[in-house]
Amino acid sequence: MKLLLATQNPNKVIELKRLSHNQLDVVSLSDLNIEEDVEETGQTFEENARLKALWAYHKTGIPCIADDSGLEITALNNEPGVYSARYLGVNTPYPIKNQIVLERMQKQSDRSARFISVVCLVLSEYDVHCFEGIMKGSIATEAKGSNGFGYDPIFLPENHALTYAEMDLSTKNTLSHRGQAFRKVITYLESRAEYEK
Repeated sequence: MKLLLATQNPNKVIELKRLSHNQLDVVSLSDLNIEEDVEETGQTFEENARLKALWAYHKTGIPCIADDSGLEITALNNEPGVYSARYLGVNTPYPIKNQIVLERMQKQSDRSARFISVVCLVLSEYDVHCFEGIMKGSIATEAKGSNGFGYDPIFLPENHALTYAEMDLSTKNTLSHRGQAFRKVITYLESRAEYEK
């Protein structure tokens, strides 16, 4: 089955292909030479994922999935939340964002946080499904690791001593919020016999 992943991020395409054991023919917006993107105006992760998936489906006519993910930090009133990518300025590099978050967390006793991902699957205009993945954890006291991207160097998944960015990709995918949601999409697609080919 051909599936459009509404992203310019090649890491997400690789992740989805691995999780599906290459059973899905996953293409990205870049593969289709689509450089534009839709503005994320939703107030929730689900609203943004649905908005992106429907936009990409209408543009291409290809069954499509899109995700919206973010980090919620309890002591910072669940910031950055749905604004994770735009937090502290869309052009601010993540190493600087991570350093500012760590500075804001210095005097906080509650370091709990969680990553959330909602993946929306659009098979047709009226055949739309959303799946959620959540990874609880905490904010580290310093940034560690060079794998991954975004807030990965400062996030410690629950019951683990390594940050997301210190883990190898297969370990992270086993745990991650996006991996959880992607696996739910794959399980759902496998249950839909008409979409096997």
